[in-house]
Amino acid sequence: MLIITLQRAKCIGCNYCQEVAPEQYRMSKKDGKAVLLHARDRNGFHTVKIHDDELLEVNLKAEEGCPSKIIKVKLQ
Repeated sequence: MLIITLQRAKCIGCNYCQEVAPEQYRMSKKDGKAVLLHARDRNGFHTVKIHDDELLEVNLKAEEGCPSKIIKVKLQ
């Protein structure tokens, strides 16, 4: 299982996460920041648990390439 966390308030809207993992991320039309799809918000940290380990590689790419370093991916 993957656990992905996005600290949305610090997003600069570069769009990299959506480019490498479009099945997980979208850019908000309201404020231009990343949205982690199907995530729950807890105090500004948006978290989702995914049971598809095949998405690990693209989400790690999003984590590594994020200039704001606001994406965290854990394999559990």
